[in-house]
Amino acid sequence: MSDYTLKAPYGATKNRKRVGRGSSSGLGSTAGRGNKGQQSRSGGKVYVGFEGGQMPLYRRIARRGFSNYYFKKEYEIFNLSEIEAKYSSDEVVNKETLIQKGMLKKASALVKVLGDGELTKKLTVDVDKVSASAKEKIEKAGGSVKEAAAE
Repeated sequence: MSDYTLKAPYGATKNRKRVGRGSSSGLGSTAGRGNKGQQSRSGGKVYVGFEGGQMPLYRRIARRGFSNYYFKKEYEIFNLSEIEAKYSSDEVVNKETLIQKGMLKKASALVKVLGDGELTKKLTVDVDKVSASAKEKIEKAGGSVKEAAAE
């Protein structure tokens, strides 16, 4: 026998179940569909949420009012402690540099800087949003803040 002739070990391959092929197969008669009813018939299907003809829940509950959910903005959040660890003095903190340093995955993401931690380096922060405490700490360290245009 050659080295490249591979064979599955005994019991690794099984024949698939062939239902509805006579009573002696053990999988005959109703073929796993149970007795009678819509689900046992060919073509007998019900959609998700079907309640047997009763008015389904998704139609019983009123839909009222306005939801802002579809218009919400999600920000990628970075604390000053993270920025302090990754950046050196006189660098620019923006989406491009965040991606280069492996902190941000998508350039399309909105970025917000929060003020948790201390900042000792002079940095120029150019992101979508900066919290008031972060802005204060950045300017105290000699840096500057440029936020995107107000939405």
